[in-house]
Amino acid sequence: MPIKMWLEDLEDGALAQAKNLANLPFAFKHIPIMPDSHQGYGMPIGSILATKGVIVPNAVGVDIGCGMCAMKTSIEHLETDALKKTLGIARQLIPLGFNWHDEAQDAALMPEGHESLDIVGRGYHKALKQIGSLGGGNHFIEIQKGSDGFIWVMIHSGSRNLGYSVAKWYNHAAELLNERYHSAVTKDMGLAFLPIETPEAKNYINEMEYCVEFALANRQLMMTRMMEALGEVAGDFERGDLINESHNFAAWENHFGENVMVHRKGATRAYEGELGMIPGSQGTNSYIVRGLGNAQSFKSCSHGAGRKMGRKQAQRELNLAEEIELLNKKGVIHAVRNTKDLDEATNAYKDIDVVMDNQKDLAEIVVELNPLAVLKG
Repeated sequence: MPIKMWLEDLEDGALAQAKNLANLPFAFKHIPIMPDSHQGYGMPIGSILATKGVIVPNAVGVDIGCGMCAMKTSIEHLETDALKKTLGIARQLIPLGFNWHDEAQDAALMPEGHESLDIVGRGYHKALKQIGSLGGGNHFIEIQKGSDGFIWVMIHSGSRNLGYSVAKWYNHAAELLNERYHSAVTKDMGLAFLPIETPEAKNYINEMEYCVEFALANRQLMMTRMMEALGEVAGDFERGDLINESHNFAAWENHFGENVMVHRKGATRAYEGELGMIPGSQGTNSYIVRGLGNAQSFKSCSHGAGRKMGRKQAQRELNLAEEIELLNKKGVIHAVRNTKDLDEATNAYKDIDVVMDNQKDLAEIVVELNPLAVLKG
């Protein structure tokens, strides 16, 4: 089966994973590889797998529903002191990294239907304390200045422990099922699958969809609290509509005249006219984009700049003083403080300009966003 790539510099490990996808007996049509792609677990981050008759938990990943949201404000300018004050208030309202809320949040903020779900049901009460929290890794909250002249807020986060628990449980169930029936898809490939007609697949789909909704609710609450923080500093202002896109999910879609299960792992849906976000890294621009509905990418685009260095590699090889100076020169209030933060430094990521140029046939730029201040886990 063909592999179609929107980049020229795919690392060997990611290419080997792409070949594994292309050789799956249930893969449909071809395997699109986005311009931000890099090696993941089982499947490259920044790739799409369409399947017939099965669903693959690891092709969604462990942070089910992880995605982006963005909101435009009517604020036109914020001084450095105002930005710092806003971040200070936000830190009081939004737990970062491994932190949760001390108290359960309002259950009305949660998606409905957890009572009928197994893994979600077990994790529901913990999730009540995690909703409205950022998490760690590459998750961020960023205040930005748009090319339209207005201040924007962008958030990248997922489903916290809830999605992780669902992903791990059903991937293990898929491994056991594949082993029982001597599947050619071996455990070491990291692509264990569930036949659609099985109870395990039906249950996974229901739990995955809940986690996608929970991840959205999580981002919505953080956005509400960011707007509260901005309001305390800037006074009254108008807010635009929330733009939201997941980039770790699977869904039934119609492509090339057939209904298939489309798995996006670190890839954003980009149907014609659909708004989405493509972030850069700390210190580089992000973009509000409009999808072009390119059939060859299963109507998808990249979910960001994409890593060019592994986390440990970045911590070993990047120069802390140089990375801090780079961000300071750009005037960004950033989150790089010590060597362990280098995994999220600017040069740990690919050049966002190259990434955007490589996908001009997938999405068009609507607003260019310049970073002003960043919160990280």
